Amino acid sequence: MTAPTDTAPTDAELLAASVRDGDRFTAVYARHYADVHRYVAGRLGPQAADDVVAEIFLAAFRGRAAFDPSRGSVRPWLFGIATNLIARHRRTELRRYRTLAQVVADRHPGGHDDRVAASVSAERLQPSLARALAALSRKDRDVVLLKALAQLTHEEIADVLGVPYGTVGSRLSRARKKLRAALPAHTEGL
Repeated sequence: MTAPTDTAPTDAELLAASVRDGDRFTAVYARHYADVHRYVAGRLGPQAADDVVAEIFLAAFRGRAAFDPSRGSVRPWLFGIATNLIARHRRTELRRYRTLAQVVADRHPGGHDDRVAASVSAERLQPSLARALAALSRKDRDVVLLKALAQLTHEEIADVLGVPYGTVGSRLSRARKKLRAALPAHTEGL
């Protein structure tokens, strides 16, 4: 008699099972929805994210039988679908960055302590960062945002974009250099 195991099925196992029973796909959706939504919302804004994420999971559901687990895990596969769909919405993404770049931070916050806090806040950098992101090439922006918003590894980004590992490093390095040059001097941690 074998002891029962309490290990949850892997994403690849769930995806394979969903080919026979479509209801099993809901477990894949539940595991990855929040991360995919955060990534899409970061690129296109919260209003567009709901619709695009629905498109992503519909495409994943329709393509689940073709998923090849030997090429990588389900997570980068989903982010690959997301990145491709975002590319179709590139005008929305660029419009979002241009709009964010127009936001002017409050020039006269309360007292001295408030001014100091405001000068180092991420909100203060938002217009500059939006302009800098909009100025990047699509390929460089994809790598930066897959790293920053989706928190993917270099290997996963390479899988998502279908490029060699070294290309990910090169694009990320180039993009970071451009972002540092475009942002105010107090962004050394970038």
